[in-house]
Amino acid sequence: MKNYYTQMEAAKKGIITPEMKIVAEKEYIDAEELRALVAKGEVCIPCNINHKSISPEGIGTKMRTKINVNLGISGDAKNYDVEMEKVDMALKFGAEAIMDLSNYGKTNTFRQALIEKSPAMIGTVPMYDAIGYLEKDLLEITPQDFLRVVRAHAEEGVDFMTIHAGINRRAVEAFRRDKRKMNIVSRGGSLLFAWMMMTGNENPFYEYYDEVLDILREFDCTISLGDALRPGCIDDSTDAGQIAELIELGALTERAWAKDVQVMVEGPGHMAMNEIAANMKLQKRICHNAPFYVLGPLVTDIFPGYDHITSAIGGAIAAASGADFLCYVTPAEHLRLPDTNDVKEGIIASRIAAHAADIAKGVPHATDRDNAMAEARHEVDWDKMFDIAVDSEKARAYFESTPPADRHTCSMCGKMCAVRTTNMILNGEKVEFCSEK
Repeated sequence: MKNYYTQMEAAKKGIITPEMKIVAEKEYIDAEELRALVAKGEVCIPCNINHKSISPEGIGTKMRTKINVNLGISGDAKNYDVEMEKVDMALKFGAEAIMDLSNYGKTNTFRQALIEKSPAMIGTVPMYDAIGYLEKDLLEITPQDFLRVVRAHAEEGVDFMTIHAGINRRAVEAFRRDKRKMNIVSRGGSLLFAWMMMTGNENPFYEYYDEVLDILREFDCTISLGDALRPGCIDDSTDAGQIAELIELGALTERAWAKDVQVMVEGPGHMAMNEIAANMKLQKRICHNAPFYVLGPLVTDIFPGYDHITSAIGGAIAAASGADFLCYVTPAEHLRLPDTNDVKEGIIASRIAAHAADIAKGVPHATDRDNAMAEARHEVDWDKMFDIAVDSEKARAYFESTPPADRHTCSMCGKMCAVRTTNMILNGEKVEFCSEK
């Protein structure tokens, strides 16, 4: 029997937890206001009781937009050292969450090392791990087997789990009736769909949803309600399958809250820019203002190798329109497992989207660093600019690659630098380009 309250349970009882105090300080929000948002489910603080190294973060209403980094091994790329280098990269550049999506062999050794090391919250998709963990083929796995994997991840200290509980028979019927170009592109969703079709049974995560919630509540693990029917191309966005599943997720959200389990809801995918804002409002309405976690969305399908950019465009619009949590996308998306450089590019692109959205939403102190950069540029203080930059190493390398003759300018404008010229005039100095030495 547990001897503690979940974050939501404590919030409903009027208790401000130590984790709430930390998040309130990070977010410049009153702790009592935060407690009320957690009690309503509009903010979640994914924080498993067994994740001792975590630095708690809030996701949802009035919070900064957070970003997640995906990593993990597969059958074709199983170097744990490389994956740990990606972890270091994620932590260095300020990712608030890391999802271990390993789907090959016994993954718990890596996951336990990750949880022990990481101050970022850790997420998983138990469905990915089921076949390797259980050493059974898909058709042989029982509903109780799936629950065993969920419990194993919760016991290890995973802070949030993607559970594809919304792809039930009703949602599948809508998906099959309304034909798609790309069908199902969610890995976990496709496995569950295959299991349902081969066995003739209901989705076990839907049928035994209360048992799933009991496990998550025991460890205060947040449920991230997966969007198995998310669109995998812009032509499939906002179709019957996506909306049918979203309606199911809205009902599952309330069932989780009734058991004091914190909730995030996952969203699209691929979507044209003109549909994004409406989709964010639709999710918030149907899912009762639960925090919204989006993959992208990618706003076009024809730029493989550049999908960190197509995703950042969609992510910025989504977050400015109400999304709370962005899953990064790397240049390797749709092509291969990302390497460490891909991971860095994906993180930076996602951070740009999140930060731009926070400025647009007026998040407290969002512009502090931008204002500091403006002051440094006004002073033409390159060292200060590099210190403020999110990727100071890259900024410095670009500057030094073609150094200017005068360090009070850069090599693009030289002495015709607009900032330098204006500063000189306002300081009462004469600007004479031809006679200057």
